[in-house]
Amino acid sequence: MLKLLKNLSKKEWLFAIFCVILIVGQVWLELKIPDYMSEITVLVQTEGSKMNDIILNGGYMVLCALGSLIFAVGAGFFASYIASEFSKNTRKQIFDKVQNLDTEEIKNFQTSSLITRTTNDVTQIEMLIAMGLQLLVKAPITAVWAITKILNKGWQWSAVTGVAVLILLGVITMLMIIVIPRFKIVQKLIDKINGLARENLTGIRVVRAFNAEKYQENKFDETNDKLTNMQLFNQKKFAIMMPVMYLIMYGLTLSIYFIGAGLIQDSPLASKIALFGNMIVFSSYAMQVIMSFLMLAMIFMMIPRAGVSARRINEVLDTKQKIVPGTFDKETKEKGTVEFKNVSFKYPDADEYVLENISFKVNQGETIAFIGSTGSGKSTLINLVPRFYDATEGEVLIDGINVKEYKPEILNNKLGYVPQKAVMFAGTVNYNISYGENGKETSETKIKEAAKVAQASEFIEKMDDKYETHIAQGGSNVSGGQKQRLAIARAIARDPEIYIFDDSFSALDYKTDAVLRKELKNYTKNATSLIVAQRIGTIMNADKIVVLDSGKCVGMGTHKELLKTCDVYKEIALSQLSKEELENA
Repeated sequence: MLKLLKNLSKKEWLFAIFCVILIVGQVWLELKIPDYMSEITVLVQTEGSKMNDIILNGGYMVLCALGSLIFAVGAGFFASYIASEFSKNTRKQIFDKVQNLDTEEIKNFQTSSLITRTTNDVTQIEMLIAMGLQLLVKAPITAVWAITKILNKGWQWSAVTGVAVLILLGVITMLMIIVIPRFKIVQKLIDKINGLARENLTGIRVVRAFNAEKYQENKFDETNDKLTNMQLFNQKKFAIMMPVMYLIMYGLTLSIYFIGAGLIQDSPLASKIALFGNMIVFSSYAMQVIMSFLMLAMIFMMIPRAGVSARRINEVLDTKQKIVPGTFDKETKEKGTVEFKNVSFKYPDADEYVLENISFKVNQGETIAFIGSTGSGKSTLINLVPRFYDATEGEVLIDGINVKEYKPEILNNKLGYVPQKAVMFAGTVNYNISYGENGKETSETKIKEAAKVAQASEFIEKMDDKYETHIAQGGSNVSGGQKQRLAIARAIARDPEIYIFDDSFSALDYKTDAVLRKELKNYTKNATSLIVAQRIGTIMNADKIVVLDSGKCVGMGTHKELLKTCDVYKEIALSQLSKEELENA
């Protein structure tokens, strides 16, 4: 947790100092009130005392109370400001870190857990700072100050106060031993609840189509009940604190008065008034001591849960990026070339390679396609180009330079990437097509031109607000084919050197697919295209086709060449088209 607190700015540390000063002033004023109360008690019991003196001391008590209130409000303001700034900065740090993590690292954490760490875990620490900054300073100062004021008032009272404190600390220690181990379980259960809710909302259509609502409810209820029972257990144990605290406080007050009554009874008449005044003062200060330890107990109960949250946040922030950004940002001699040199890839901790010894080169203006059975490594191969993963062995070169050497923004600006699953963001059609920063201005004309090439302009023009029509998050208000065409338009609008289509035509009908590819070929004749596809019709006109089988290249050439030389390709082709169609292609 201390590691996270180092991120506070100089301004926030200055506010923390102001907060401490205000708390010290608040404690001093609160501890002055019993002194004036003792003075009033003595004046009331002393014959010949003037009413003005009693009123004056009462006025001082009121002023101390008002001053304490003002200081408390000031301290609360500064503490809340520091906590909210810490929360804002920490959430930004986590978000920025996650943005730079590679696909594998994000999968290790899970999306639901990252959301919990960014929200609930940060809130736990924010609450600790907001309350802890005040109570951690106030409680020890109050306890020490109050104890110094009552030490010379009577050893009997001091002894009974010490016993009360020990009992309170004993109860607190037992509660912490029982409850602390369960805080980590609570945070993990919150992760799971978040994950189940996301899963259900994302797959709501499938859930309904398969009448699986009850199954999903039972799954959620099981985890929710575990979380509820764990929280109930913790809260029931914490609930013991209040009755124990009141029992100790009232028991201590009763003990002080009981001991005081005996001392006053056995003392000479002249000392009775002084003893009575001391008893009143001691009783007030003893309550301050008990309340101080109780405040510390509250904080000590918050610290373990905040500590668990801090460790979870640091797990994200301390994650070392396996994909290290390069520094190359100069002009290259080559343009639009992609080359794989003996590339092999396997996932971390995996025994088998997903890709083995893949080599090919594609030049500017050419189209290379990748085909193979499901699980043959097509998408994995494509993902090595934008560095979603790094090759385990060999080199991936863009324009003659290893992708590992490029600055991320320079590499990304060379690419127009269309993922297997089209992603839409909440915003307008214009916003989705012109999405991102590629160092070039995306004009209205460019957006419409990209939409036309992607065969998206037809359905966009039919929308109520055309290019200003709102697209819901995830594109839930457009069809799968429309999402794919908008995603393709987004890549075209970037005007990149290299296009990457990761099975990006699968949701299109054959007619739209054919027209789109024809328009795309004419529009991007100076750009290089990398296409992953399942349909032979989508790739048969490619300049080069790479056939993958179990991560190995089993064929490379044109459509006609592969029909003669590659059995795997021929088998795929015959499963989709007749011999006549293949011969006439």
